Amino acid sequence: MDEVLHRRRPQVGSLTEPARPDSTPRPRSPDIRVGSSTNALRPISTAERPLGAGLRQWVGLGAIAAAAVGADQLTKQVVARTLTLGEEIHIAGPFSIHHVQNSGIAFGLFSQATSLVIVLTGIAVAWMLVFFARSGRRHPILPVALGFVLGGSVANLLDRVRLGHVTDFLDLRWWPAFNLADSFIVVGVAILFAALAGADRRPHNRPRGHSPLSRP
Repeated sequence: MDEVLHRRRPQVGSLTEPARPDSTPRPRSPDIRVGSSTNALRPISTAERPLGAGLRQWVGLGAIAAAAVGADQLTKQVVARTLTLGEEIHIAGPFSIHHVQNSGIAFGLFSQATSLVIVLTGIAVAWMLVFFARSGRRHPILPVALGFVLGGSVANLLDRVRLGHVTDFLDLRWWPAFNLADSFIVVGVAILFAALAGADRRPHNRPRGHSPLSRP
């Protein structure tokens, strides 16, 4: 009996065991790196940027086009009131101010197809507006270039609809007479082609894994 009483019972849990690590998985924060998408594997493509024209692009286009239309209409009014039809004032060299009328397109082309010219010009103006709405942010010079082309086209279109012809007065002898609207169209197209040519010459391919914001 005494032997049983004096026998020590084993104490369960008397020895402290080391705490086991919590096996419950913790939520991981998203891995986001500069210059990459959220999975850090696919680079962000420039094609994902919005290219449609915003408020700033529309304001720039409208300002340039309105200035072109205003300047063209003003000079035509001055020539029509100052010079009679066919009258000419020599300025310098081959250049002179010569009041003539043109029922065709720029530089006297298609002078016998006024109705067709009006329809084609209207289609061209509508196409330019749709193109600008979709790609106005593609190049910073686009509002200026397209504003010149649009303003010149609208200025001559207004004359053809109201009068059936446009007033030309810039005469270089060796070239058909033209007006400011024609000049704006040519300048706008030249700026547009120069901008596109300059963009094509820029290097597009960069070394793999290179980012302008990445650390050296």
